[in-house]
Amino acid sequence: MIEVTTFDFRADTLLKLKKFHYGTDWPAVYFLENGKEAYIGEAVNVLRRGKEHLKNPDRQRLKKIHILSDFEFNKSASLDIESWLIQYLSADNKFKLQNGNGGLKNHSYFDRPKYEAKFEQLWEDLRVAGLAQKTLLELRNSDLFKYSPYKALNEDQIEVVGVLMAEIKAKKISTHLVHGGAGTGKTILATYLMKQLIGDQHLDLKIALVVPMTSLRKTLRQVFRSIEGLNSNMILGPSDVFKADYDLLIVDEAHRLKKRRNISNYGSFDINNKKLGLDNNGTELDWIMRNSKHQIFFYDEHQSVKPSDIGPNKFKELDAIEHNLAQQMRVKGGDQYINFIHSLFSSHPTLYKNHEDYDVRFCEKLEPMIGLIKEKEKEHSLARMVAGYAWDWASKKDPNAHDIELDGLKLKWNSCIEGWVNSKNAINEIGCIHTVQGYDLNYVGVIIGPELSYDFETKEFIFKRKLYKDKNGHVGVRDEEELKKYIINIYKTLLTRGIRGTYVYVVDKNLREYLRDYFS
Repeated sequence: MIEVTTFDFRADTLLKLKKFHYGTDWPAVYFLENGKEAYIGEAVNVLRRGKEHLKNPDRQRLKKIHILSDFEFNKSASLDIESWLIQYLSADNKFKLQNGNGGLKNHSYFDRPKYEAKFEQLWEDLRVAGLAQKTLLELRNSDLFKYSPYKALNEDQIEVVGVLMAEIKAKKISTHLVHGGAGTGKTILATYLMKQLIGDQHLDLKIALVVPMTSLRKTLRQVFRSIEGLNSNMILGPSDVFKADYDLLIVDEAHRLKKRRNISNYGSFDINNKKLGLDNNGTELDWIMRNSKHQIFFYDEHQSVKPSDIGPNKFKELDAIEHNLAQQMRVKGGDQYINFIHSLFSSHPTLYKNHEDYDVRFCEKLEPMIGLIKEKEKEHSLARMVAGYAWDWASKKDPNAHDIELDGLKLKWNSCIEGWVNSKNAINEIGCIHTVQGYDLNYVGVIIGPELSYDFETKEFIFKRKLYKDKNGHVGVRDEEELKKYIINIYKTLLTRGIRGTYVYVVDKNLREYLRDYFS
Protein backbone atom coordinates (compact mmCIF):
# COMPACT_ATOMS: atom_id res chain seq x y z
CA MET A 1 0.00 0.00 0.00
CA ILE A 2 1.27 3.47 -0.89
CA GLU A 3 1.42 5.68 2.19
CA VAL A 4 1.11 9.48 2.11
CA THR A 5 3.23 11.37 4.66
CA THR A 6 3.02 15.16 4.84
CA PHE A 7 5.60 17.75 5.94
CA ASP A 8 5.75 21.53 5.77
CA PHE A 9 7.89 22.54 2.81
CA ARG A 10 10.55 24.59 4.63
CA ALA A 11 14.28 24.16 5.08
CA ASP A 12 14.01 23.38 8.79
CA THR A 13 11.20 20.83 8.50
CA LEU A 14 12.85 19.12 5.52
CA LEU A 15 15.59 18.04 7.92
CA LYS A 16 13.03 15.67 9.47
CA LEU A 17 13.40 13.59 6.30
CA LYS A 18 16.79 12.40 7.59
CA LYS A 19 14.90 10.27 10.09
CA PHE A 20 12.05 9.38 7.71
CA HIS A 21 12.48 5.80 6.44
CA TYR A 22 11.91 6.73 2.77
CA GLY A 23 13.46 10.22 2.90
CA THR A 24 17.02 9.69 1.75
CA ASP A 25 17.68 6.25 0.26
CA TRP A 26 14.57 4.80 -1.36
CA PRO A 27 12.57 5.53 -4.54
CA ALA A 28 9.62 7.76 -3.68
CA VAL A 29 7.22 10.18 -5.33
CA TYR A 30 6.60 13.60 -3.83
CA PHE A 31 3.82 16.14 -4.29
CA LEU A 32 4.47 19.83 -3.52
CA GLU A 33 1.43 22.14 -3.29
CA ASN A 34 -0.05 25.31 -1.82
CA GLY A 35 -3.73 24.65 -2.46
CA LYS A 36 -3.63 26.24 -5.92
CA GLU A 37 -0.38 25.19 -7.57
CA ALA A 38 1.43 21.86 -7.45
CA TYR A 39 4.60 20.16 -8.59
CA ILE A 40 5.04 16.38 -8.86
CA GLY A 41 8.44 14.73 -8.70
CA GLU A 42 10.28 11.47 -8.08
CA ALA A 43 13.61 10.86 -6.38
CA VAL A 44 15.68 8.29 -4.53
CA ASN A 45 16.77 11.05 -2.12
CA VAL A 46 13.73 13.28 -1.48
CA LEU A 47 15.63 15.36 1.11
CA ARG A 48 18.32 16.39 -1.36
CA ARG A 49 15.78 17.03 -4.13
CA GLY A 50 13.63 19.08 -1.73
CA LYS A 51 16.58 21.33 -0.86
CA GLU A 52 17.16 21.91 -4.58
CA HIS A 53 13.51 22.87 -5.05
CA LEU A 54 13.74 25.46 -2.26
CA LYS A 55 16.19 27.40 -4.46
CA ASN A 56 13.57 27.67 -7.23
CA PRO A 57 11.34 30.80 -6.95
CA ASP A 58 8.31 28.93 -8.35
CA ARG A 59 8.69 26.04 -5.89
CA GLN A 60 9.16 28.47 -3.01
CA ARG A 61 5.48 29.37 -3.35
CA LEU A 62 4.53 25.79 -2.43
CA LYS A 63 3.89 25.13 1.26
CA LYS A 64 3.44 21.37 1.75
CA ILE A 65 5.33 18.28 0.60
CA HIS A 66 3.44 14.97 0.52
CA ILE A 67 5.72 11.94 0.20
CA LEU A 68 4.17 8.87 -1.45
CA SER A 69 6.15 5.84 -0.34
CA ASP A 70 5.97 2.06 -0.39
CA PHE A 71 8.51 -0.59 0.65
CA GLU A 72 7.73 -2.36 -2.67
CA PHE A 73 8.72 0.67 -4.78
CA ASN A 74 11.53 0.33 -7.30
CA LYS A 75 12.78 2.97 -9.72
CA SER A 76 10.49 1.87 -12.57
CA ALA A 77 7.43 1.80 -10.32
CA SER A 78 8.09 5.22 -8.80
CA LEU A 79 8.58 6.73 -12.27
CA ASP A 80 5.25 5.24 -13.32
CA ILE A 81 3.43 6.55 -10.24
CA GLU A 82 4.92 10.00 -10.88
CA SER A 83 3.81 9.88 -14.52
CA TRP A 84 0.26 8.76 -13.68
CA LEU A 85 -0.04 11.37 -10.96
CA ILE A 86 0.99 14.16 -13.35
CA GLN A 87 -1.43 12.97 -16.03
CA TYR A 88 -4.43 12.66 -13.72
CA LEU A 89 -3.79 15.76 -11.61
CA SER A 90 -3.45 17.86 -14.77
CA ALA A 91 -6.97 16.74 -15.76
CA ASP A 92 -8.43 16.92 -12.24
CA ASN A 93 -8.00 20.70 -12.38
CA LYS A 94 -7.71 21.19 -8.61
CA PHE A 95 -4.13 22.41 -9.03
CA LYS A 96 -2.26 24.26 -11.75
CA LEU A 97 0.81 22.12 -12.37
CA GLN A 98 4.24 23.74 -12.46
CA ASN A 99 5.63 20.65 -14.21
CA GLY A 100 6.76 20.71 -17.79
CA ASN A 101 5.46 17.89 -19.94
CA GLY A 102 8.75 16.41 -21.14
CA GLY A 103 10.13 13.06 -20.05
CA LEU A 104 6.87 11.15 -19.47
CA LYS A 105 7.27 7.75 -21.10
CA ASN A 106 5.31 4.51 -21.29
CA HIS A 107 7.48 1.51 -20.38
CA SER A 108 7.02 -2.06 -19.21
CA TYR A 109 8.57 -3.68 -16.14
CA PHE A 110 8.00 -6.63 -13.83
CA ASP A 111 4.66 -6.71 -11.98
CA ARG A 112 3.39 -3.45 -13.45
CA PRO A 113 -0.32 -4.39 -12.96
CA LYS A 114 0.31 -4.55 -9.20
CA TYR A 115 1.43 -0.92 -9.18
CA GLU A 116 -1.52 0.10 -11.34
CA ALA A 117 -3.79 -1.35 -8.63
CA LYS A 118 -1.81 0.48 -5.94
CA PHE A 119 -2.29 3.74 -7.83
CA GLU A 120 -6.07 3.22 -7.95
CA GLN A 121 -6.12 3.06 -4.14
CA LEU A 122 -3.67 5.96 -3.81
CA TRP A 123 -5.95 8.16 -5.89
CA GLU A 124 -8.90 7.44 -3.61
CA ASP A 125 -6.72 8.28 -0.60
CA LEU A 126 -5.80 11.60 -2.22
CA ARG A 127 -9.47 12.35 -2.78
CA VAL A 128 -10.26 11.66 0.88
CA ALA A 129 -7.38 13.96 1.88
CA GLY A 130 -8.75 16.74 -0.35
CA LEU A 131 -5.79 16.60 -2.73
CA ALA A 132 -7.84 15.33 -5.69
CA GLN A 133 -11.46 15.82 -6.73
CA LYS A 134 -12.78 13.49 -9.43
CA THR A 135 -12.73 9.71 -9.69
CA LEU A 136 -10.33 8.06 -12.11
CA LEU A 137 -13.29 6.93 -14.24
CA GLU A 138 -14.58 10.50 -14.48
CA LEU A 139 -11.13 11.71 -15.48
CA ARG A 140 -10.55 8.98 -18.07
CA ASN A 141 -13.79 9.98 -19.77
CA SER A 142 -12.98 13.70 -19.71
CA ASP A 143 -11.72 15.71 -22.68
CA LEU A 144 -9.16 17.39 -20.44
CA PHE A 145 -7.54 14.03 -19.65
CA LYS A 146 -7.73 12.72 -23.22
CA TYR A 147 -6.24 15.81 -24.84
CA SER A 148 -3.97 17.00 -22.03
CA PRO A 149 -0.35 17.63 -23.11
CA TYR A 150 0.73 15.79 -19.95
CA LYS A 151 0.94 12.35 -21.54
CA ALA A 152 3.37 9.46 -21.33
CA LEU A 153 4.51 8.91 -24.91
CA ASN A 154 5.20 5.60 -26.63
CA GLU A 155 8.41 4.88 -28.56
CA ASP A 156 6.91 5.99 -31.90
CA GLN A 157 5.89 9.33 -30.46
CA ILE A 158 9.16 9.93 -28.62
CA GLU A 159 11.11 9.36 -31.84
CA VAL A 160 8.89 11.70 -33.87
CA VAL A 161 9.01 14.43 -31.19
CA GLY A 162 12.81 14.23 -31.08
CA VAL A 163 13.14 14.71 -34.84
CA LEU A 164 10.54 17.50 -34.99
CA MET A 165 12.10 19.46 -32.12
CA ALA A 166 15.58 19.16 -33.64
CA GLU A 167 14.43 20.25 -37.10
CA ILE A 168 12.52 23.28 -35.84
CA LYS A 169 15.45 24.40 -33.70
CA ALA A 170 18.04 23.89 -36.46
CA LYS A 171 16.27 25.18 -39.58
CA LYS A 172 14.69 28.47 -40.61
CA ILE A 173 11.91 26.72 -42.53
CA SER A 174 10.62 23.14 -42.60
CA THR A 175 7.51 21.13 -43.45
CA HIS A 176 6.59 17.87 -41.73
CA LEU A 177 3.92 15.32 -42.59
CA VAL A 178 3.14 12.95 -39.71
CA HIS A 179 1.19 9.92 -40.95
CA GLY A 180 -0.93 8.05 -38.42
CA GLY A 181 -4.08 5.94 -38.56
CA ALA A 182 -7.05 6.22 -36.22
CA GLY A 183 -6.01 5.96 -32.58
CA THR A 184 -2.25 6.40 -33.05
CA GLY A 185 -2.17 9.52 -30.87
CA LYS A 186 -1.98 12.33 -33.43
CA THR A 187 -4.00 14.84 -31.41
CA ILE A 188 -2.15 13.93 -28.21
CA LEU A 189 1.15 14.57 -29.96
CA ALA A 190 -0.11 17.90 -31.34
CA THR A 191 -1.06 19.20 -27.88
CA TYR A 192 2.14 17.73 -26.39
CA LEU A 193 4.26 19.63 -28.92
CA MET A 194 2.40 22.87 -28.23
CA LYS A 195 3.16 22.64 -24.51
CA GLN A 196 6.74 21.48 -25.06
CA LEU A 197 7.67 24.18 -27.57
CA ILE A 198 5.96 27.03 -25.75
CA GLY A 199 7.61 25.94 -22.49
CA ASP A 200 11.09 25.87 -24.06
CA GLN A 201 12.82 28.97 -22.68
CA HIS A 202 15.43 28.87 -25.46
CA LEU A 203 12.79 29.32 -28.15
CA ASP A 204 10.76 32.43 -28.85
CA LEU A 205 8.32 31.20 -31.46
CA LYS A 206 4.88 32.37 -32.53
CA ILE A 207 3.01 29.04 -32.52
CA ALA A 208 -0.60 27.94 -33.02
CA LEU A 209 -2.53 24.70 -33.40
CA VAL A 210 -4.90 24.65 -36.39
CA VAL A 211 -7.96 22.39 -36.11
CA PRO A 212 -10.21 22.24 -39.21
CA MET A 213 -13.23 20.62 -37.48
CA THR A 214 -15.47 22.99 -35.52
CA SER A 215 -16.42 20.60 -32.71
CA LEU A 216 -12.89 19.37 -31.99
CA ARG A 217 -11.61 22.95 -32.19
CA LYS A 218 -14.06 24.03 -29.48
CA THR A 219 -13.08 21.06 -27.30
CA LEU A 220 -9.36 21.80 -27.56
CA ARG A 221 -9.92 25.47 -26.74
CA GLN A 222 -11.62 24.38 -23.52
CA VAL A 223 -8.69 22.08 -22.74
CA PHE A 224 -6.09 24.79 -23.37
CA ARG A 225 -7.86 27.18 -21.00
CA SER A 226 -7.06 24.78 -18.15
CA ILE A 227 -3.37 24.15 -18.90
CA GLU A 228 -0.70 26.38 -17.39
CA GLY A 229 1.21 28.18 -20.15
CA LEU A 230 -1.45 27.57 -22.81
CA ASN A 231 -4.57 29.52 -23.74
CA SER A 232 -7.57 29.11 -26.02
CA ASN A 233 -6.30 31.74 -28.49
CA MET A 234 -3.60 29.29 -29.54
CA ILE A 235 -6.26 27.10 -31.20
CA LEU A 236 -7.19 28.36 -34.67
CA GLY A 237 -9.49 27.52 -37.53
CA PRO A 238 -7.85 27.52 -40.99
CA SER A 239 -9.19 31.00 -41.80
CA ASP A 240 -7.64 32.39 -38.58
CA VAL A 241 -4.05 31.91 -39.77
CA PHE A 242 -4.14 35.34 -41.45
CA LYS A 243 -4.11 37.03 -38.01
CA ALA A 244 -0.32 36.91 -37.67
CA ASP A 245 2.92 35.68 -39.21
CA TYR A 246 3.60 32.37 -37.49
CA ASP A 247 6.91 30.67 -36.90
CA LEU A 248 5.12 27.33 -36.60
CA LEU A 249 1.64 26.08 -37.38
CA ILE A 250 0.73 22.59 -36.17
CA VAL A 251 -2.29 21.17 -38.00
CA ASP A 252 -4.34 18.37 -36.46
CA GLU A 253 -6.70 16.30 -38.66
CA ALA A 254 -5.00 17.83 -41.73
CA HIS A 255 -6.98 15.46 -43.97
CA ARG A 256 -10.00 17.70 -43.24
CA LEU A 257 -8.43 20.88 -44.67
CA LYS A 258 -10.64 22.20 -47.47
CA LYS A 259 -10.36 23.10 -51.11
CA ARG A 260 -12.90 25.25 -52.99
CA ARG A 261 -15.38 22.49 -53.73
CA ASN A 262 -18.78 21.68 -52.20
CA ILE A 263 -18.36 24.21 -49.40
CA SER A 264 -20.91 26.58 -47.86
CA ASN A 265 -18.76 29.73 -47.71
CA TYR A 266 -17.39 30.42 -51.20
CA GLY A 267 -17.33 34.19 -50.62
CA SER A 268 -15.06 34.22 -47.58
CA PHE A 269 -12.95 31.44 -49.08
CA ASP A 270 -12.31 33.58 -52.18
CA ILE A 271 -11.47 36.62 -50.06
CA ASN A 272 -8.80 34.65 -48.21
CA ASN A 273 -7.31 33.43 -51.48
CA LYS A 274 -7.15 37.01 -52.78
CA LYS A 275 -5.26 38.12 -49.65
CA LEU A 276 -2.44 35.81 -50.75
CA GLY A 277 -2.70 36.57 -54.46
CA LEU A 278 -4.16 33.13 -55.14
CA ASP A 279 -6.86 32.28 -57.66
CA ASN A 280 -9.82 30.02 -56.92
CA ASN A 281 -7.55 26.98 -56.90
CA GLY A 282 -6.06 28.13 -53.59
CA THR A 283 -6.73 25.87 -50.60
CA GLU A 284 -6.56 25.99 -46.81
CA LEU A 285 -3.30 24.10 -47.16
CA ASP A 286 -1.92 27.03 -49.19
CA TRP A 287 -3.04 29.48 -46.49
CA ILE A 288 -1.09 27.58 -43.84
CA MET A 289 2.03 27.26 -46.00
CA ARG A 290 2.01 30.99 -46.84
CA ASN A 291 1.44 32.18 -43.27
CA SER A 292 4.13 30.18 -41.45
CA LYS A 293 7.82 29.27 -41.58
CA HIS A 294 7.43 25.76 -40.17
CA GLN A 295 4.46 23.42 -40.56
CA ILE A 296 3.60 20.09 -38.93
CA PHE A 297 0.64 18.27 -40.49
CA PHE A 298 -0.94 15.28 -38.71
CA TYR A 299 -2.56 13.28 -41.48
CA ASP A 300 -4.57 10.12 -42.22
CA GLU A 301 -5.81 9.79 -45.79
CA HIS A 302 -8.31 7.12 -44.67
CA GLN A 303 -10.19 9.79 -42.70
CA SER A 304 -10.85 12.09 -45.65
CA VAL A 305 -14.65 11.96 -45.82
CA LYS A 306 -15.95 14.72 -48.15
CA PRO A 307 -15.27 16.10 -51.64
CA SER A 308 -14.21 19.39 -50.03
CA ASP A 309 -11.29 17.64 -48.29
CA ILE A 310 -7.91 18.21 -49.91
CA GLY A 311 -6.83 14.99 -51.62
CA PRO A 312 -3.67 12.98 -50.85
CA ASN A 313 -1.89 14.13 -54.01
CA LYS A 314 -1.66 17.70 -52.69
CA PHE A 315 0.05 16.47 -49.55
CA LYS A 316 2.40 14.30 -51.61
CA GLU A 317 3.43 17.42 -53.56
CA LEU A 318 4.71 19.07 -50.38
CA ASP A 319 8.47 19.11 -49.93
CA ALA A 320 7.90 17.55 -46.53
CA ILE A 321 9.87 15.39 -44.13
CA GLU A 322 7.63 12.39 -43.48
CA HIS A 323 7.15 10.64 -40.14
CA ASN A 324 5.02 7.67 -39.10
CA LEU A 325 2.97 6.82 -36.01
CA ALA A 326 2.07 3.14 -36.04
CA GLN A 327 1.36 2.08 -32.45
CA GLN A 328 -2.34 1.81 -31.59
CA MET A 329 -3.24 3.82 -28.47
CA ARG A 330 -7.06 4.02 -28.52
CA VAL A 331 -8.63 0.67 -29.36
CA LYS A 332 -8.01 -2.11 -26.85
CA GLY A 333 -8.37 -4.54 -29.74
CA GLY A 334 -5.08 -3.12 -31.03
CA ASP A 335 -3.71 -3.39 -34.54
CA GLN A 336 -5.57 -6.68 -35.01
CA TYR A 337 -8.93 -4.88 -34.92
CA ILE A 338 -7.78 -1.84 -36.92
CA ASN A 339 -6.35 -4.06 -39.66
CA PHE A 340 -9.57 -6.09 -39.69
CA ILE A 341 -11.68 -2.95 -40.29
CA HIS A 342 -9.44 -1.83 -43.15
CA SER A 343 -9.52 -5.32 -44.67
CA LEU A 344 -13.34 -5.45 -44.51
CA PHE A 345 -13.60 -2.81 -47.21
CA SER A 346 -10.79 -4.19 -49.36
CA SER A 347 -10.72 -6.96 -51.95
CA HIS A 348 -9.05 -9.27 -49.41
CA PRO A 349 -11.16 -9.21 -46.22
CA THR A 350 -10.05 -11.22 -43.20
CA LEU A 351 -12.00 -12.92 -40.43
CA TYR A 352 -12.17 -11.14 -37.09
CA LYS A 353 -10.38 -13.04 -34.33
CA ASN A 354 -11.86 -12.48 -30.90
CA HIS A 355 -9.78 -10.33 -28.56
CA GLU A 356 -10.32 -10.79 -24.83
CA ASP A 357 -10.02 -7.05 -24.16
CA TYR A 358 -12.30 -5.88 -26.98
CA ASP A 359 -16.04 -6.45 -27.44
CA VAL A 360 -17.09 -6.74 -31.10
CA ARG A 361 -20.62 -7.75 -32.06
CA PHE A 362 -22.50 -8.00 -35.35
CA CYS A 363 -26.15 -7.27 -34.53
CA GLU A 364 -29.04 -8.69 -36.56
CA LYS A 365 -31.55 -6.28 -35.00
CA LEU A 366 -31.17 -2.61 -34.17
CA GLU A 367 -33.14 -2.47 -30.92
CA PRO A 368 -30.89 -4.93 -29.01
CA MET A 369 -27.83 -2.99 -30.16
CA ILE A 370 -29.27 0.27 -28.82
CA GLY A 371 -30.02 -1.58 -25.57
CA LEU A 372 -26.40 -2.74 -25.35
CA ILE A 373 -25.12 0.80 -25.86
CA LYS A 374 -27.40 2.11 -23.10
CA GLU A 375 -26.15 -0.63 -20.75
CA LYS A 376 -22.55 0.33 -21.49
CA GLU A 377 -23.40 3.99 -20.94
CA LYS A 378 -24.56 3.15 -17.40
CA GLU A 379 -21.42 1.11 -16.71
CA HIS A 380 -18.70 3.19 -18.35
CA SER A 381 -20.25 6.38 -19.85
CA LEU A 382 -19.32 7.59 -23.34
CA ALA A 383 -21.24 4.87 -25.19
CA ARG A 384 -22.85 6.32 -28.32
CA MET A 385 -24.86 5.36 -31.40
CA VAL A 386 -23.61 6.72 -34.74
CA ALA A 387 -24.58 6.26 -38.38
CA GLY A 388 -23.73 7.12 -41.95
CA TYR A 389 -25.58 10.12 -43.39
CA ALA A 390 -28.36 8.14 -45.11
CA TRP A 391 -31.37 9.95 -43.61
CA ASP A 392 -32.57 13.54 -43.89
CA TRP A 393 -32.04 15.75 -40.84
CA ALA A 394 -35.71 16.70 -40.39
CA SER A 395 -35.34 17.49 -36.68
CA LYS A 396 -32.96 20.34 -37.51
CA LYS A 397 -35.99 22.40 -38.55
CA ASP A 398 -38.64 20.63 -36.49
CA PRO A 399 -37.38 19.47 -33.05
CA ASN A 400 -40.42 17.19 -32.73
CA ALA A 401 -39.68 15.31 -35.96
CA HIS A 402 -37.95 11.94 -36.15
CA ASP A 403 -35.14 11.53 -38.67
CA ILE A 404 -34.52 7.80 -38.85
CA GLU A 405 -37.26 5.18 -39.06
CA LEU A 406 -35.66 1.77 -38.99
CA ASP A 407 -36.57 -1.68 -37.69
CA GLY A 408 -39.80 -0.28 -36.23
CA LEU A 409 -37.89 2.40 -34.31
CA LYS A 410 -38.08 6.19 -34.63
CA LEU A 411 -34.77 7.91 -33.93
CA LYS A 412 -33.26 11.39 -34.08
CA TRP A 413 -29.97 12.72 -35.34
CA ASN A 414 -27.65 14.59 -32.98
CA SER A 415 -29.33 17.76 -31.71
CA CYS A 416 -26.02 19.65 -31.82
CA ILE A 417 -22.69 19.40 -33.64
CA GLU A 418 -20.32 21.04 -31.19
CA GLY A 419 -19.80 19.01 -28.03
CA TRP A 420 -22.38 16.36 -28.94
CA VAL A 421 -20.33 13.48 -27.52
CA ASN A 422 -20.63 14.94 -24.00
CA SER A 423 -24.10 16.49 -24.37
CA LYS A 424 -26.89 15.46 -21.98
CA ASN A 425 -29.19 13.75 -24.48
CA ALA A 426 -26.51 12.15 -26.68
CA ILE A 427 -27.36 8.65 -25.44
CA ASN A 428 -30.84 9.02 -26.98
CA GLU A 429 -29.61 10.35 -30.32
CA ILE A 430 -27.65 9.14 -33.34
CA GLY A 431 -24.38 10.94 -34.05
CA CYS A 432 -23.05 11.63 -37.53
CA ILE A 433 -19.41 11.61 -38.67
CA HIS A 434 -18.99 15.33 -37.93
CA THR A 435 -19.82 14.85 -34.23
CA VAL A 436 -17.32 12.08 -33.49
CA GLN A 437 -14.35 12.39 -35.84
CA GLY A 438 -11.30 13.07 -33.68
CA TYR A 439 -13.02 11.81 -30.50
CA ASP A 440 -12.73 8.65 -28.39
CA LEU A 441 -15.76 6.72 -27.17
CA ASN A 442 -15.79 3.80 -24.75
CA TYR A 443 -18.33 1.88 -26.85
CA VAL A 444 -19.79 2.72 -30.24
CA GLY A 445 -22.81 1.28 -32.03
CA VAL A 446 -22.47 1.86 -35.77
CA ILE A 447 -25.43 1.80 -38.17
CA ILE A 448 -24.17 1.20 -41.71
CA GLY A 449 -26.89 2.85 -43.75
CA PRO A 450 -28.61 1.79 -46.98
CA GLU A 451 -26.37 4.04 -49.11
CA LEU A 452 -23.74 1.28 -49.09
CA SER A 453 -24.48 -2.15 -50.56
CA TYR A 454 -22.63 -5.12 -52.03
CA ASP A 455 -22.83 -6.85 -55.40
CA PHE A 456 -22.06 -10.57 -55.10
CA GLU A 457 -21.63 -10.96 -58.88
CA THR A 458 -19.04 -8.23 -59.37
CA LYS A 459 -17.71 -8.64 -55.82
CA GLU A 460 -17.77 -4.90 -55.31
CA PHE A 461 -19.23 -2.42 -52.85
CA ILE A 462 -22.03 -0.34 -54.35
CA PHE A 463 -22.65 3.31 -53.49
CA LYS A 464 -26.31 4.40 -53.84
CA ARG A 465 -26.13 8.15 -54.44
CA LYS A 466 -29.87 8.77 -54.02
CA LEU A 467 -29.77 7.38 -50.48
CA TYR A 468 -26.86 9.59 -49.36
CA LYS A 469 -28.33 12.73 -47.76
CA ASP A 470 -25.28 14.95 -47.25
CA LYS A 471 -25.73 17.32 -50.20
CA ASN A 472 -22.26 18.82 -49.87
CA GLY A 473 -21.01 15.25 -49.82
CA HIS A 474 -22.04 14.42 -53.38
CA VAL A 475 -23.60 17.30 -55.38
CA GLY A 476 -21.53 18.07 -58.46
CA VAL A 477 -19.30 15.02 -58.03
CA ARG A 478 -19.66 12.69 -61.00
CA ASP A 479 -17.04 10.12 -60.10
CA GLU A 480 -18.91 7.33 -58.29
CA GLU A 481 -15.66 5.67 -57.20
CA GLU A 482 -14.55 8.88 -55.52
CA LEU A 483 -17.83 9.12 -53.63
CA LYS A 484 -17.68 5.46 -52.63
CA LYS A 485 -14.19 6.07 -51.21
CA TYR A 486 -15.56 8.88 -49.00
CA ILE A 487 -18.45 6.71 -47.77
CA ILE A 488 -16.11 3.84 -46.91
CA ASN A 489 -13.76 6.25 -45.13
CA ILE A 490 -16.71 7.52 -43.07
CA TYR A 491 -17.48 3.99 -41.90
CA LYS A 492 -13.81 3.18 -41.25
CA THR A 493 -13.70 6.28 -39.06
CA LEU A 494 -16.93 5.46 -37.21
CA LEU A 495 -15.84 1.85 -36.67
CA THR A 496 -12.58 2.93 -35.02
CA ARG A 497 -13.98 5.27 -32.32
CA GLY A 498 -14.56 2.67 -29.60
CA ILE A 499 -11.93 2.12 -26.91
CA ARG A 500 -13.58 -0.94 -25.35
CA GLY A 501 -15.93 -2.21 -28.04
CA THR A 502 -17.79 -1.77 -31.32
CA TYR A 503 -21.25 -3.02 -32.29
CA VAL A 504 -22.45 -3.06 -35.90
CA TYR A 505 -25.88 -3.10 -37.54
CA VAL A 506 -26.13 -3.16 -41.35
CA VAL A 507 -29.29 -1.91 -43.07
CA ASP A 508 -28.73 -3.21 -46.61
CA LYS A 509 -29.56 -6.93 -46.95
CA ASN A 510 -26.75 -7.79 -49.38
CA LEU A 511 -24.12 -5.95 -47.39
CA ARG A 512 -25.38 -7.54 -44.17
CA GLU A 513 -25.03 -11.03 -45.67
CA TYR A 514 -21.57 -10.21 -46.99
CA LEU A 515 -20.14 -8.71 -43.79
CA ARG A 516 -21.76 -11.11 -41.31
CA ASP A 517 -19.38 -14.01 -41.95
CA TYR A 518 -16.28 -11.89 -41.37
CA PHE A 519 -17.51 -10.84 -37.93
CA SER A 520 -18.44 -14.36 -36.86
